[in-house]
Amino acid sequence: MSKHWDLSFEHRFSELPSCFYTAMLPEGFAKCPRLIHANPQAAALLELSSLELSDPDFTAYFSGNKLLPGSKPLAMVYSGHQFGQWAGQLGDGRALLLGQVRNVQGELWDIQLKGGGLTPYSRSGDGRAVLRSCIREYLCSEALYGLGVPTTRALCIMETGEQVWRETKEPGAIFTRLARSHIRFGHFEHFYYRKQFSEVKILADHVIAEYFPEIASGEGRYREWFSKVMNRTASLIANWQAVGFSHGVMNTDNMSILGLTLDYGPFGFMENFIPGFICNHSDIRGRYAYDQQPRIGLWNLYALALALQPLLPLETSKDILQDYDQVLTSTYQRLMRSKLGLTEEESDNELWLSLIHLMAEQQSDYTLTFRYLADSFTDPNKWLNLFAHKIHAEAWLNNYHKHLNLKAGSIQAKLQKLKAVNPKFVLRNWVAEVAIREASDKKDYTMLDNLLTILHTPYDEHPEFDYLSMPAPKHYQSLAVSCSS
Repeated sequence: MSKHWDLSFEHRFSELPSCFYTAMLPEGFAKCPRLIHANPQAAALLELSSLELSDPDFTAYFSGNKLLPGSKPLAMVYSGHQFGQWAGQLGDGRALLLGQVRNVQGELWDIQLKGGGLTPYSRSGDGRAVLRSCIREYLCSEALYGLGVPTTRALCIMETGEQVWRETKEPGAIFTRLARSHIRFGHFEHFYYRKQFSEVKILADHVIAEYFPEIASGEGRYREWFSKVMNRTASLIANWQAVGFSHGVMNTDNMSILGLTLDYGPFGFMENFIPGFICNHSDIRGRYAYDQQPRIGLWNLYALALALQPLLPLETSKDILQDYDQVLTSTYQRLMRSKLGLTEEESDNELWLSLIHLMAEQQSDYTLTFRYLADSFTDPNKWLNLFAHKIHAEAWLNNYHKHLNLKAGSIQAKLQKLKAVNPKFVLRNWVAEVAIREASDKKDYTMLDNLLTILHTPYDEHPEFDYLSMPAPKHYQSLAVSCSS
């Protein structure tokens, strides 16, 4: 064994009582999986270098075909509310936690396989993953990271050589992701609804000790912790709204206790700005539409508050949740003012609110409307051409320029400031689909290389990839994603 595979595992979660998980090995694959892409930035979190990524052992270890030295794989059990209805026991149906590694910065990172095979929590599933969904999560988790939005991270994707049945047969794959924790709201719900109140306390104490060490022991620790969870959740959703991102399946089992974007299924970055944008074809009632995400965040926090009643009186939790709207709104307003290049002294909510209204009325491209503001000082038509009816858009733009009142010498500085907060690139669904098609049909992974570079630096120009910043071509405009994506 090479010394670089000694990853210094710390099995903090598996030290909890056995009712929190099932210890088990990955199912493995008949053929040796083949690495199709690895992410050096995420690998660095485990202190793995490019040398390790090209080692054949990397493929064996991070596909589950060979047990990592020191690893103790397990499947977590949790429950949750799905589309507002209590779904009962869920759990890691196709995922396995290989273990937890502490890096030199002192950060504890979960290593989790997705698609490793059947677990006791697979229900009617097959425990496998398909290349399509693995590529989507691989790219989008890194896209949100590049945008500064809290998220899990993507380590690698491998082809398994198997065919997996979804709506049709699809190429099988396995995806390895990293997270500071995979603990969800649904973990607490699981034990609360089983009346295992001591386990609710054990889990809360574990989370506080490992992930909120700044909280002192004492009677007030659960109140302080829940307040921090509320703040992180509100801030996360404000960030989603500001970049035009819809998660698509905000079930309580998909809500991270650390305020991370967790579980990428039918997500979508908006192209034309439609406040009621529904990215999930399965969400026929629009519960998780873009403009509903703030409300659902509060609903999910209330569900968590119910599960924490053995530790924190519900009335106390409700008092804390009174601040949710203020936290989310203030964070969102700060982000939106920044997108217009406004300082705190220049803050003008009416300016960005009137722009949002104009965008919704004319359904302009969300990302490009903000990105092209920088160009509007020298080429206003580039921005105006995003709008079908230019009279109102021109009036708003003139008001915007007048409000900023830029001197000739300060235009360049403002331009750079605007481009630093308004991305040129997001992971549009059509772009992800191109990467999927090239990987699946042509075994060409060049697009994955290019997209990872672009999505890690989405504020840069990358002129050779201008076309990837554009709205969907006509033949991609009817794309739909669902809970099977």
